[in-house]
Amino acid sequence: EELTISYAGHSTYYIESRDGVRIATDYRGAYKIRRLPDIVTMNRAHSTHYSLFPDRGIAHVLHGWGDDGKPAYINQRIGDVYIRNVTTDIRPYISDDSYSALVRDGNSIFIFEVAGLCIGHLGHLHHKLDDTHFAAIGRLDIVMVPIDGTYTMSLDGVSDITKRLRASVVLPMHRFATPLDEFMRLIGQQFAIDQRSERTLKISRETLPGTPTVIILDGV
Repeated sequence: EELTISYAGHSTYYIESRDGVRIATDYRGAYKIRRLPDIVTMNRAHSTHYSLFPDRGIAHVLHGWGDDGKPAYINQRIGDVYIRNVTTDIRPYISDDSYSALVRDGNSIFIFEVAGLCIGHLGHLHHKLDDTHFAAIGRLDIVMVPIDGTYTMSLDGVSDITKRLRASVVLPMHRFATPLDEFMRLIGQQFAIDQRSERTLKISRETLPGTPTVIILDGV
């Protein structure tokens, strides 16, 4: 079973299953690839990661925050994709250089199980993960990691998380602020790097790299 992952930009990746189910992560409608997604996930730390008025043609809109004041709870199968979430806290955005206190459960790490693979999208992560988070996340084959080092969390912090998750494939996002070589230096020599000129990756369990690999797809 092979699936397709395309980098649209910022923190939006498109995942397409063998049965044609399309997912767009941290969706606000600005980054589009081909047809409309069937499923979108959102996080609310910044307006660039969600939309309160998504296209009505999107069948499933999954918020990473609870609309009733409780943590978001997502546990559902849509077609050949199983989706769940692990909540984390966020710093509400006030201005370019000012944040207020953490808001509990304002972000979700979305986890997609499809084609025999487990894919994690860390969202707009603002703090280190504890053992409870790692236990809830479980083993990931592919992880999408923000590497800006400022708007989400420190590069040291996200590098530690990446090393502990030790997924076979690391897909960086939020790539606008941090030199890639600094991220690679921090995660260590046990990770290989594969920079590509295209924005789409086709992958299956059989084609996962034997060495944990950071794959840089084309895009911004």
